Amino acid sequence: MAAGAAPWNEDTLTTFSDLGVIAEISEALSDVGITSAFPIQEMTLPIALTGTDMIGQARTGTGKTLAFGIPVLQRTVAAHDPDYAELVAPGKPQALIVAPTRELALQVAGDLETAAARRGTRSVTIYGGVAYEPQLDALQAGVDVVVGTPGRLLDLANRRALDLSHVKVMVLDEADEMLDLGFLPDVEKLLAKTPDTRQTMLFSATMPGAIVSLARTHMRHPVNIRAESGDESQMVPATAQFVFRAHDLDKPEVIARILQAEDSGKVIIFTRTKRQAQRIADDLIERGFPASPLHGDMAQIAREKAMARFREGKTPVLVATDVAARGIDVSGVTHVMNYHCPDDHKTYLHRIGRTGRAGASGIAITFVDWNDISRWQMINRELDLPFDEPQETYSTSEHLYHDLGIPHGVTGRVTPAAVPATRPSAGAGAGRSQGTDNQRPTRSRSRSRRRTRGGETVPGNASVTETAETASGAADTSAAPDSSGAGSSQPRRRRRRRSGQGSGAEQGTPPGGD
Repeated sequence: MAAGAAPWNEDTLTTFSDLGVIAEISEALSDVGITSAFPIQEMTLPIALTGTDMIGQARTGTGKTLAFGIPVLQRTVAAHDPDYAELVAPGKPQALIVAPTRELALQVAGDLETAAARRGTRSVTIYGGVAYEPQLDALQAGVDVVVGTPGRLLDLANRRALDLSHVKVMVLDEADEMLDLGFLPDVEKLLAKTPDTRQTMLFSATMPGAIVSLARTHMRHPVNIRAESGDESQMVPATAQFVFRAHDLDKPEVIARILQAEDSGKVIIFTRTKRQAQRIADDLIERGFPASPLHGDMAQIAREKAMARFREGKTPVLVATDVAARGIDVSGVTHVMNYHCPDDHKTYLHRIGRTGRAGASGIAITFVDWNDISRWQMINRELDLPFDEPQETYSTSEHLYHDLGIPHGVTGRVTPAAVPATRPSAGAGAGRSQGTDNQRPTRSRSRSRRRTRGGETVPGNASVTETAETASGAADTSAAPDSSGAGSSQPRRRRRRRSGQGSGAEQGTPPGGD
């Protein structure tokens, strides 16, 4: 069964209340400025709120999270609800949302928290790379909705720390990505741990055969919903695309100039490998741009901090591997750059879908190396794009400045080459020198011994100079008389070094000596 809807008319926007969303949720969304539904939400909510199984397909950036998040919250009994005590197992998860990546799970959880601000639904986010204890404590305290990634969810379920036997609603978000990442067997096991009577919603940008088979096996007469007509492009229409043939050694200069374009805001640069992401981020920082890497070698807390700073605009340049390509909904992303040609057309779509979201405009830039031309031409044919022969482009090319609105005269750096200023009081070498100087006057042991042997008080300057030479470990003592200006410092030093060899008088022992 397929469901359709009339074309979305911006002049007659549909509110969430019109679609049957309860006041607690619609008012919470209104509090943050979300008042009208996008097409995928308008078509999905009336069906999903009835408990019907559903397959939702829409291009990225069209509001799929709330399309399934609102039904999840509305069909979940909150703790303050009078019917909560009537539940078979109060405090056990009533809904499960499975996402392919940690970042997407965190984003979904954040959107649910916003929509549930007035409802009081308790949720927990379960994912790997962090300690078990906080997640276990939250589950033990009682939750209503669990959002997580397949691996950690299955781990906790196998440990019997996560009870899925009372789940009423299960959502598979970005199902095609879970297939690509090899998570489908884990998803099958999670589905087997939930009741057969659950409502299942599956959302995916594409529908490969394995996902269709999964739906047939685990869903009951699902309604298929597509947010656009079958012949409509999967491309985000508000995204302007540019494809340049660029030399790898010149790409950092090109990127540095693009980051200074007139309309540049938040920028995501995608790389193939984790090492490339780190290297490019380090290079941009050295050039004076506030950049941060995001890749799998980073600790989870570091990844979360990087995303938070990017979301808040504190670090507006994010250099990421495809770990960030799926489902990351960050407002204000003006540019997406592919540092290398993506592997296939699906990866290309998912990457450029980080901009031009929810009606906003954006710019997608792809750099194609000479040896990637064949790969790009396959992507170009698959998506019916007009860039079969990318234009050869350098950091000084006039069309680069014209096409992307880069002011003339900008360079590859926004600040002079930053070499940390040397601070003598805090530098490593300076610290050692100053520490030695501070020790010189305090080593009075030699002065005390000399007074005993010489019978006279040696001038303070000589004592300090002698101790300085001794503390510095100087092997050559011929410079001591020049530095101290006192002949009395020489015999003391020579006698200590020679261990009693020679006569004190021969060495110029002070009057009254031994």
